[in-house]
Amino acid sequence: MKHIFNIPVIIFLIVILCGNVSAISNAQSTPMSNQEPLNGLVMKGIYVNLKQNNIKIPSAPPNYIENSFKMISEAGFNHVRFLFYWEAYERDPDSFMKEIESVASAADKWGIKVIYDNHQWHTSSWLERLGTGFPWSLFENNLKYIKDGGGNTQHPIAKLFWSDWWNRSVKDNQGRDGWNLMADFLKKIVNVVDTHPSTTGYEILSEPHVSTVDEWSKIGKFNTFMVGELRNATQKTIAYSMNVPVDLNSPINITPENLAKMIPLDKQNVVFKISVYGVPSRDAYQKERFDTFLKTRNLTGIPLYVGEWNNVVRTPGEGGVFTINPNASQLTEDDAAKILDEFKNASVWGTAFWKWDYKSVDISSFNLITVSNGMLLPTKYFDILKNAVSSIYGSNKNYTSITR
Repeated sequence: MKHIFNIPVIIFLIVILCGNVSAISNAQSTPMSNQEPLNGLVMKGIYVNLKQNNIKIPSAPPNYIENSFKMISEAGFNHVRFLFYWEAYERDPDSFMKEIESVASAADKWGIKVIYDNHQWHTSSWLERLGTGFPWSLFENNLKYIKDGGGNTQHPIAKLFWSDWWNRSVKDNQGRDGWNLMADFLKKIVNVVDTHPSTTGYEILSEPHVSTVDEWSKIGKFNTFMVGELRNATQKTIAYSMNVPVDLNSPINITPENLAKMIPLDKQNVVFKISVYGVPSRDAYQKERFDTFLKTRNLTGIPLYVGEWNNVVRTPGEGGVFTINPNASQLTEDDAAKILDEFKNASVWGTAFWKWDYKSVDISSFNLITVSNGMLLPTKYFDILKNAVSSIYGSNKNYTSITR
């Protein structure tokens, strides 16, 4: 039988099929483009959050990890941004990795999607008693990093360390390169949790410090290096973070164009993590900040991940740095709903409320749980968050339990 081929039709079909392949490829480059966003909370652990200057290990309630994920799941949340500190690994690597693995297993069981966050706050406990993040091995053999010299953005020793970090001149006490050491550390975590269904991705480094305009592009080189290294071990989502301080009037010139310089060259399955601590529609400054991040997203094409949010009042402090006023800070149901509504209207990729922690805090709205007689109990903010997520996003618990 003689077959008659319509050449124009065949060409048309090839074009359509190729177009579909291209569309699929582009959709994969934007994480979760066809799903409801992740909505959940930031969670702190036990051993993974220890500082190297901790003398005692704060006691946690029995089965803290398992019971936390159970409560989070049963409240209808589908996401946890799980914090860990590099210095905690250096302090006790065995306990650190066992806890990371227990998180992945509990998250599998209760159907929670996890982003593992390489966190820092005020750089390291080496520079500041309350700080945490970078391990002491990067400081202890370098006389210019004065112990207890101050780790916040305005402190000269912290500025010196971060400048050296962006110039890739920080080395440990054996002369090894800091960037390579951080990549190797993160790949240890990837190797433990990447095959778990609950693992959504990894955050390179939370809220890095910027003190000069030329550091924007240096952060871009760092993020490019880290993404390249991690892509040898995982194809899951990688988050890179906004900087601190986020003062739109500061000399570091926080603009969408400068924020865009931080993006890694490989943008496949990458998100930009930001923090929002106010109601953008009511606070002119918060609105300007949020709009700056939205313009950055439009410029780069990289989805926004609100990895921290809450509502606080800040007052100016040392060196013009604004600090949280615990007495004035509060979160109401109206606040929470308005903030989440802003996120929904902006089509953010995901949200994580600050925070879930068995240890007490100075700011009451900064904790969703409390501990009584060894039991985890929700605070009023747990219900506020649960109701706000439900009212704004509806029931978005799309992930079912895997092993339960």
